[in-house]
Amino acid sequence: MTAYLIYFGLPVLLLIIGFPIFLVLLITSIVAVTTVAGVPTDAVQTYMFGSLDNFPLLAVPFFVLAGEFMAQGGIARRIIAMVMAIVGGIRGSLAVTTVAASELFGAMSHTAIGTVVAMGRMIYPTLKENGYNERFSVGLIASSGAIAVVIPPSIAMILYAVSAEQSAVQLFTAGILPSILIGIIDAGFVMTYARMKGVPLGTRARWDLIWKTTKDASWAIGTLVVIFGGIYGGVFTPTEAAGVAVVYSVFVTMVIYREVDIFRFWKILVDSAFLISQILLIVTSAGIYSWLLTTSGIPQQLVASIDALHLAKWELLLILNVGLLAAGSFLEPPAAILILTPLLLPIVEAVGVNAIHFGIIVAVNLSLGMYTPPFGLNLFSSQAIFNAPLSRIYLGVLPFLLLNFAALLIITYIPQISMVLLHH
Repeated sequence: MTAYLIYFGLPVLLLIIGFPIFLVLLITSIVAVTTVAGVPTDAVQTYMFGSLDNFPLLAVPFFVLAGEFMAQGGIARRIIAMVMAIVGGIRGSLAVTTVAASELFGAMSHTAIGTVVAMGRMIYPTLKENGYNERFSVGLIASSGAIAVVIPPSIAMILYAVSAEQSAVQLFTAGILPSILIGIIDAGFVMTYARMKGVPLGTRARWDLIWKTTKDASWAIGTLVVIFGGIYGGVFTPTEAAGVAVVYSVFVTMVIYREVDIFRFWKILVDSAFLISQILLIVTSAGIYSWLLTTSGIPQQLVASIDALHLAKWELLLILNVGLLAAGSFLEPPAAILILTPLLLPIVEAVGVNAIHFGIIVAVNLSLGMYTPPFGLNLFSSQAIFNAPLSRIYLGVLPFLLLNFAALLIITYIPQISMVLLHH
């Protein structure tokens, strides 16, 4: 009982007090080592730094750096212009542009908050000017940005691959159709909303404009070709792809578009270093916490307890979905994945859930958690960007949350959506 209080009760208490997540995990680990774990105290630093000694983890800082260059170097703006030219002329085209551009930019920047910031700065004023109210506009951008957690090659999936000892490439492949499904559902909703509200028609699609914007965005879209072509063509690993993405994004933003000078280059490096250090601090502190949790025997006890309940597979998955959604609304995706994967993976594997499919379920849950009231990170980012009251943001994201929870259930109970591309 004491072990459960330390491993689960103490972190909750520290979170409520307001400690940052890396300190929550570190303090809990130190208390566990000195009271119930029965291991020497030097195990703390050994497993903390040992958790960083992992080649696939190198992809995280590289992808963060590449994403910062793309967000600040004109790539996001050109993608929005291209998508707007292609879908122009249909009612709700601007809202559909937000969804599609978020998917594309999410695949390049790999960060939900970065996608919200990029889309918010560039498309929010235009949404307001074209008949969309503040509540809908903020809700749309806050929820669409979260797709970066699911759409490959996401940082969340890389961390899950490391934690669950699975192939990152297989996770990326499994995430393609679920992320497209979420985009289609969101696009269908915003088009229906625009029709019901009588939002004015956008500029009709013209071939000359499509050609011009596509040509202008060709170097930006090349990022996807480089990353996915290299990974799936067997040219390089996801980690090497992340390094290539940095070189490519620096070249495009500094040499082709010339929107990043040497001073801005330095600022992007510093901004990225702050973000990378935050992620890696969580990785190190979660490394010791998850090792102590695993060696404590608690996951095995939980598996045995759940077996004793004789829950049907669908019941267990529903309970886990609700739990993951709640965890995702409090924790950042890296922390949630590193803490919960060692705990939950044995439970789901015991009832026959594939580890890759479960990784997609986790990623979709955590993407929803990014804009689940009251504490989803995208909600606070949106408040900072748009200066809107939280109550209005909560109301704005609610329809998207309900729709995407329905999409989550489809992805959970029809595993073929995630697994079909792995068999080809």
